Amino acid sequence: MPTQPPLNFEGIERLSLKTFTEKAYLDYSMYVILDRALPHIGDGLKPVQRRIIYAMSELGLSAAAKHKKSARTVGDVIGKFHPHGDAACYEAMVLMAQPFSYRYPLVDGQGNFGSPDDPKSFAAMRYTEARLTRYASLLLQELEQGTVDWVPNFDGTLEEPVVLPARVPNVLLNGATGIAVGMATDIPPHNLREVAAACVRLLEDPDVTVRELCKHVQGPDFPTGGEIITPRSEIRRIYETGTGTIRARAVYEVEDGEIVITQLPYQVSGARVQEQIAAQMQAKKLPMVEDIRDESDHEHPTRIVIVPRSSRVDIEQLMAHLFATTDLERTYRVNLNVIGLDGRPKVLGLKQLLEQWLTFRIQTVTKRLTWRLDKVQARLHVLEGLLIAYLNLDEVIRIIRREDEPKPVLMKRFKLSDAQAEAILETKLRHLAKLEEMKIRGEQKELSKERDELEKILQSKARLKKLVRDELMADADLFGDERRSRIVERAAAQALDETELVTSEPVTVVLSKRGWVRAAKGHEIDPRALSYKTGDSFQAAARGRSTQQAVFLDSTGRAYSLPAHTLPSARGQGEPLSGRIDPPDGATFAGVLIGDPKDRWVVASDAGYGFVVKLEELYSRNRSGKAVLKVPEGSGVLVPAPVPPSEEALLCAVSSEGKLLAFPVKDLPELPRGKGNKIFGISSKKLQAREEYLVAIAVVAPGQNLIVRCGERKMTIKFADLESYRGERAQRGAVLPRGWRNVDRLEVE
Repeated sequence: MPTQPPLNFEGIERLSLKTFTEKAYLDYSMYVILDRALPHIGDGLKPVQRRIIYAMSELGLSAAAKHKKSARTVGDVIGKFHPHGDAACYEAMVLMAQPFSYRYPLVDGQGNFGSPDDPKSFAAMRYTEARLTRYASLLLQELEQGTVDWVPNFDGTLEEPVVLPARVPNVLLNGATGIAVGMATDIPPHNLREVAAACVRLLEDPDVTVRELCKHVQGPDFPTGGEIITPRSEIRRIYETGTGTIRARAVYEVEDGEIVITQLPYQVSGARVQEQIAAQMQAKKLPMVEDIRDESDHEHPTRIVIVPRSSRVDIEQLMAHLFATTDLERTYRVNLNVIGLDGRPKVLGLKQLLEQWLTFRIQTVTKRLTWRLDKVQARLHVLEGLLIAYLNLDEVIRIIRREDEPKPVLMKRFKLSDAQAEAILETKLRHLAKLEEMKIRGEQKELSKERDELEKILQSKARLKKLVRDELMADADLFGDERRSRIVERAAAQALDETELVTSEPVTVVLSKRGWVRAAKGHEIDPRALSYKTGDSFQAAARGRSTQQAVFLDSTGRAYSLPAHTLPSARGQGEPLSGRIDPPDGATFAGVLIGDPKDRWVVASDAGYGFVVKLEELYSRNRSGKAVLKVPEGSGVLVPAPVPPSEEALLCAVSSEGKLLAFPVKDLPELPRGKGNKIFGISSKKLQAREEYLVAIAVVAPGQNLIVRCGERKMTIKFADLESYRGERAQRGAVLPRGWRNVDRLEVE
């Protein structure tokens, strides 16, 4: 079997992997930055946008022409100038045609070009048609007047402009967004008249400050309107540094008690806003809103109607909540990052950006005037030759008829240049007969006047600036319009507190022995009559309101709180608390508390220790709760008891041996957390052996009765009859009647 010859690496460049990857990534980064993501300060366009506009102009798709299929335009762009995906190219063209995306659209689309609700819902390019807008002429009309440099296209068969000769600072007017490698750009759209006025001010006074420029450029001007609520001082800081954030919100009116949203923030979908509001309504987080409907049509592109539940609803407060919780208010990042005249990306402040663009504009106008001057001088030179030919018409005709090569003879005989002789020879015979000295001299006079004017402008910086100024103001008058986004300084919206959004109604929170919870409407419900899962039963219940926090106490003495209105309905069997909170392993739930934050409750362990605590001390935002009651080892936690406001209220405690003790609840200390004081006298020996422990507690006020439950049976003890069981705190009390000593729980009615 023949052997392979050794590999020959001669002539092959060798690079370390580190060097190669660094260079490859740097090349890619520069390509993305310069040729894809960032706009040029001159025309404010990215390469794909510039190529689309130029290709459309080459197809003759001016504002006065008929629309042409978008597929034809995209085909020309990717076939001649931009060898990338057709879908991305078409999307870039669609974006320039959307009046809700571009402040001054460059493309006039016909067909489905998307909607504000879904900008990418446009039809395929085979269905739509497009042409350039009148505004696009501001980028193109000086293109063939020697104003820009040209470079070969990707295959070297055609030439394309490096940048378009924009007559207005389009980089600010339509803005731009893009993400490159290690940098991004976010330039919001602005108003043409304001930016033009700032340019004029800068031309007249190069030392003008940003503060003075901001008297002209008040802030961004979004195509969809809305209100810009960022303070003017912050807007000025953005224009000084080139970076920052802008806050904008929707505009609404009140018609017949209904809220009508007429303008949305930039790039906000009306359908999305309605979904957000409807979701809050379904979650019962907007009780003050009865209905929302969309009345938008062709005449009113944005008309979203919100119907308050009653005339008592505070509309300003409601809208502030919606601004804070929906896309009716949005924040926009500002990063004025552009490719400057030196070909490098840089973040520029407003003054720097306008200075560079004015430099570009003055250079462009200078090139245009120079090109025109050259044309005028060339024409004057030709006219001199034509005048000689007119004055010597017979001799010229004779030379042309008789000479084999009349051009050198004409040049020698009349001392003509090559261009003059060529012009005479190219003149048709019928035109020679029409040559009149007065017409030639008239054209000469007009062109000489134009030449002198051009030379004066080119030789004077002041005249050149005045020309730029006049053209800028004329374009602003022709294409400018009024500001759409009002600037109104307002504080950022604040969402309403959750309790303010919930209807206040009585509820009964029911807890089962296995830790399942539910909330029933009203206070009349009997929690024992509810159905429970197999093997589960009633543990505790507390009455409060839907706007209050429900607190759950576990067997380790930790407290957890949940908004009552978020608990599942009592129509079902509820849901396990462990899905909402994170109790310690093996912990069970002892009781539930609900009421006013200032309400007082007695919490106690079955070891006979406890204290009074305010309900607000038990609130916790953590899923893992907070430690409240210190429970001795081997002991459990009793169902907490609410403390009525009466000074004469008695704390009743019953032990497993059937002994009941009643003493003033005021004898028990009020603490935020801890073990508490001794409530019932149980010996430590009996407690450790679990021979005796505390079964239940309750606080009874004058006029109330104590209910002692033993299984399904219950015994009622009136407040006056509790005297038989009165004693001092930490005593053992008196024995209950025979047959009522095996107590399950104590209740108050």
